Amino acid sequence: MLHPGEAAPTRAPARRQRSLTLLAGSVAADDDRPVTSETLDPADVPVGPHDDEPHGEGIGNRLNWLRAGVLGANDGIVSTAGIVVGVAGATTDRTAILVAGVAGLVAGAMSMAAGEYVSVSTQRDSELALLDKERRELEEEPEDELAELAGLYVRKGLDEDLARQVAVQLTEHDALGAHAEAELGIDPDDITSAWNAAWASMVSFTLGALLPLLTITLVVAQARVGVTFVAVALALALTGWTSARLGYGPPGRAVARNVLGGCFAMAVTYGVGSLLGVGLG
Repeated sequence: MLHPGEAAPTRAPARRQRSLTLLAGSVAADDDRPVTSETLDPADVPVGPHDDEPHGEGIGNRLNWLRAGVLGANDGIVSTAGIVVGVAGATTDRTAILVAGVAGLVAGAMSMAAGEYVSVSTQRDSELALLDKERRELEEEPEDELAELAGLYVRKGLDEDLARQVAVQLTEHDALGAHAEAELGIDPDDITSAWNAAWASMVSFTLGALLPLLTITLVVAQARVGVTFVAVALALALTGWTSARLGYGPPGRAVARNVLGGCFAMAVTYGVGSLLGVGLG
């Protein structure tokens, strides 16, 4: 089981290779037929998940934290960089740049936290309402619910007899969990947390915003915009790579869209700030 913060192994375990060997060995060497239910002996198939895939509990909350944290960090870096670079395009006054950046940091962090809390709370309320409805149906119409669950497994590819057996066994083990997963795609033991998402978003936004704010105020006026562009691009590359690794996605694509989007935003705001500075000056 993977825990939050652990990276997935980069090499396929020997268990997967053994599984493939068993699958291949279950069909005659001179048989070109694909491995199917007719050519495969179920007794030869190992039972259990692959060690390099996330099968542990809490994956939904982990992804929720990841989404909120990455979104907050990226927004903090890009939005604050846009503010301070835009102001730097209009004036070289360090105090004005610092005030604008701090105001953007505080306002953005509060806005991100509030937005995440409202959004995830709405999702959580919907999930809990659907689970309550499912509980009532299981209490009031157990036979209809059992038939419904068996029907869902038939639509997923099981024959009717096997689908009934699966539905009966899962209902005896955890009726609500079985119906919630099959009908609603919800894990009753892994409901999303609004507070976790709000805190993750606020903290990550603040940390992300500090980089362009400190960079542009500590560097000399002649180099502050260029240095800030480079620092922000590197930070966005890091957040893109991190999000891809934690989410088991391709890092190259995530890095490219983060860096290109952030640099484009800074270029636009710097241009607007320069035009306003010339016009107002």
